Amino acid sequence: MSAIVAHQDSDPILHCPASVLALLPDHPDPLIALAHSKLHTFPFDSVPVCWRRVYTDASIVKAVALIKYGLARFDGDDMSLQDKDRKRSRGADGTPSNEKLAEAWVDEVVQVLDMAVILAGAAGRGEMIDGLLSALHPLLPQKVSSQTKRRRLEEDCDSFPVRQHMQSAKVPKIQYPIQSATAPSMQAFETHLETAQPLCIKGALTHWPAMHERPWSSPAYLLDKTLGGRRLIPVEIGRSYTDADWGQSIITFREFMERFMTSDVADPSKLGYLAQHDLFSQIPSLRSDIAIPDYCYTSPPSSDSFNSGTARKPPVPQLDEPLINAWFGPAGTVSPLHTDPYHNILCQVVGKKYLRLYSPSQTDKLYPKGIEGGGVDMSNTSEVDAEAAPEMLDTSYPLFRQAKYVETVLSEGECLYIPVGWWHYVRSLSVSFSVSFWWN
Repeated sequence: MSAIVAHQDSDPILHCPASVLALLPDHPDPLIALAHSKLHTFPFDSVPVCWRRVYTDASIVKAVALIKYGLARFDGDDMSLQDKDRKRSRGADGTPSNEKLAEAWVDEVVQVLDMAVILAGAAGRGEMIDGLLSALHPLLPQKVSSQTKRRRLEEDCDSFPVRQHMQSAKVPKIQYPIQSATAPSMQAFETHLETAQPLCIKGALTHWPAMHERPWSSPAYLLDKTLGGRRLIPVEIGRSYTDADWGQSIITFREFMERFMTSDVADPSKLGYLAQHDLFSQIPSLRSDIAIPDYCYTSPPSSDSFNSGTARKPPVPQLDEPLINAWFGPAGTVSPLHTDPYHNILCQVVGKKYLRLYSPSQTDKLYPKGIEGGGVDMSNTSEVDAEAAPEMLDTSYPLFRQAKYVETVLSEGECLYIPVGWWHYVRSLSVSFSVSFWWN
């Protein structure tokens, strides 16, 4: 706690009022509420760093108090919460008591700290938060609620249900395949970069633990890495972010698994998708299950040579390290036709995805959106549902079906290089876990 309340001269929290600092050691709740209001006053990139730091530090103070309270409820210093909960699970008359009460403080600690990560970006306290959460892991009770859904998730834990893997009606026939290569050398890949064309890469992920000894295809493993499913994640609700009924929610990983990954969801508007989330900063232990592809350390041509046919965009920052994001969801989730500001290597760890790519030279046939409500620039996203019925496309977007494209079904263990500026449409054909690496 000394690192929280003893501030160095360079600490951004010192830019907040002195009254805020006075409340921090003993009154974190009002500070969390105050900082929360500040976080929603500005766009995230414009939020003063001091308020993100206040939210984070107050959350840590609250979490530490909750941990002290939780541990104080049990007698004996050498007994794990698993053992203590087993001891407490029956009352004086031998009847079972409410197990959830014994776990409630742990749930609250995880929620408080994860909200600091998701809402405030951890504000320089990522290692401290991860340390607190990691320390909880060996203490956790292994037994969860006896509700039917939760019991089934624990018992059928080696792989995702077959019905989700087989939910792949509308698997397109590949007519215009993307060029492929098996584990090309760095020199061969750099030569390919000069063509400004996509490339399907096979055999490049065989060394990833996520594919083998620490399998992301196992619900049980993922639940263990998320503190029994307690970790919070931001989830998109709906088939695609361009749909009118699309929304977002922050839920526990266990709820995400139960609602969307191990149960059939018939209504596409009710699908859940963990999309473009920096999961590996939030849960660093998952980061050790993968590796940045060596291809991300090549030097691609400048974006200007890739973007003919597109409106000129402001330059993007030069990246020191690739930006890594997770994409995890059931069959049927869609990323609509769009472009990214960086070169991308999309790695498929679990399941399959259908991808269709259009060169920047086809932009005039793809109907990019414009500036939408609130001044949001959506010009990197097409108005078109790429797999809509031909009759609808010909009526509403008469040029779209004239656009030339290439396509592939990306399977487990494969990567897809997507050049900067290329339009791409993505649909999951099964339960799918992908990792994208943006670089320039």
